[in-house]
Amino acid sequence: MPNAQDFERDRRFAMAVLATAEVGELEAAWAAWPEPPAVEDLRRPGCGLAMVRGRIGGDGAPFNLGEATVTRAAVRLPSGHIGHAYVLGRVARKAWLAAVFDALWQDIATRPRVERDVLAPARARAAAAAGRAAAEAAATRVAFFTVTRGDNQDSAS
Repeated sequence: MPNAQDFERDRRFAMAVLATAEVGELEAAWAAWPEPPAVEDLRRPGCGLAMVRGRIGGDGAPFNLGEATVTRAAVRLPSGHIGHAYVLGRVARKAWLAAVFDALWQDIATRPRVERDVLAPARARAAAAAGRAAAEAAATRVAFFTVTRGDNQDSAS
């Protein structure tokens, strides 16, 4: 049985995938869900701004980079599980669906289906997109080299 730290870590990973999933993927998974549960909105999807912070080199002093539009939602299922979602942009439906799937992921009975039907396809699409981006970047890679002039060589050779 996983401990609380493992559960929270795994939930963070699942929530990250839900936040980056495409709304069409979430819609398709919800439409295919057998007997969708009644969902109570605790916090209807709402848009706002969040400050995006950055660091020079990844470990320098933090600085405010700018603001990003974020939509958040919170729902409760009849099982009592509460789902939360924060997604970039203004797509309220995506935030709501991500919160629903977060709540379903927390339920041990529905977690395998969420993993299989929602998270796995979203991870696969994201990995394929990252692979395409890496291939495009590799195609533009330039190899730099230094040519040694003859007058700089050691005369003993």
